[in-house]
Amino acid sequence: MSAQIPPPRMFNGATVHGFFGQKGLRHPAELVLLGVGVVVTLLVYLLWATLLVATLASIGSGGAGAAQLNTQDPAVQTFLVLGALPIIIWVLRAMTYAGQRANGVRMSPTQFPEGYRMVVAAAAQFGLRKVPDAYVVSGSGVINAFASGHGFRRLVAINSDLFEIGGRVRDPEALRFVISHEVGHIAAGHVSYLRLIFTNLLGPIPQLGPALSRSQEYTADNFGYARQPDGAPGVIAVLAGGKYLNADVNVFEMADRAVTERGLWVHIANWRSSHPVLTWRAHALMDRSRPGRIFFRPRDAFFSSPLPAGSDLADRWPTPPQVLAMLDAADAERDLALGEQFGRYPGVDYAGRPTAREVQTAQPLLSERRTLPPA
Repeated sequence: MSAQIPPPRMFNGATVHGFFGQKGLRHPAELVLLGVGVVVTLLVYLLWATLLVATLASIGSGGAGAAQLNTQDPAVQTFLVLGALPIIIWVLRAMTYAGQRANGVRMSPTQFPEGYRMVVAAAAQFGLRKVPDAYVVSGSGVINAFASGHGFRRLVAINSDLFEIGGRVRDPEALRFVISHEVGHIAAGHVSYLRLIFTNLLGPIPQLGPALSRSQEYTADNFGYARQPDGAPGVIAVLAGGKYLNADVNVFEMADRAVTERGLWVHIANWRSSHPVLTWRAHALMDRSRPGRIFFRPRDAFFSSPLPAGSDLADRWPTPPQVLAMLDAADAERDLALGEQFGRYPGVDYAGRPTAREVQTAQPLLSERRTLPPA
């Protein structure tokens, strides 16, 4: 069956779903922002070509064009870089892939086969024409993963500190979500050479460049959710709390702060980011009735909270005696089987305690559930 799938080509897309990919998983803002990127790129290169022709004509006629080609001039340097940008992108992609091949531990049927099976299963579900190369790389404590490619080859790389959560006693569903998210970037065409050519110039533009990147991250999250929906809370927990404290992160409390943390500065933090800020991303994964927010915070909280938001004025913040009363009230409600909230570690028996997922998705103490309005 797989032998009958045509290989990837420049215009047939990374998957059997065609150039625009699988319907229903792409964030609605992504193609709009991609279109803006294409228009910006075409206009910039039209201007570049016009200036090039004018300069060559001036040089050929013995005009001032030759004198203007001072390579120390920032304007001339920008002009030259623009012309070389497609080659620069090609070289950088080649170096990125070479770095993984030279240094990473390659997943295979005999090396990290459990993780490799996750990659292959995601590739099959999303209709990829070829299984991407997959690597585990030293994370040095950083929780991260990425997708890239060179030519028609594609790869995913998972930092070791993130890959470690995939064991049976840790959170394999969260790792499966992460891997599916990265394969989703490939399936959605985010790492294709053409995509990078037509979006690279949009990147430095305030608001527009980061917004496109955030929309792509929401799209990749949709792929991850389509493959492993019960892994979504675990992903937010590990991104927020790390690979040990993740078991004690209540994801609803994280998601609700996307609503309660108001103000311009929170929005600026999101607008400047290539990824949605984590509270907004958590809200989008826990509320699947609407797309993730690109520019403005969500409006509907899942639960009430006994604490004011950090954006509230200080006169609304509780005093130490008031907080001590809250802590005592929460202790009275808390299941004693939860134990201390200092994370969970390999080799320790946590039998008799609620599972990490039960803790992550439990109703927050001292809170009441709110009913979300229909989408």
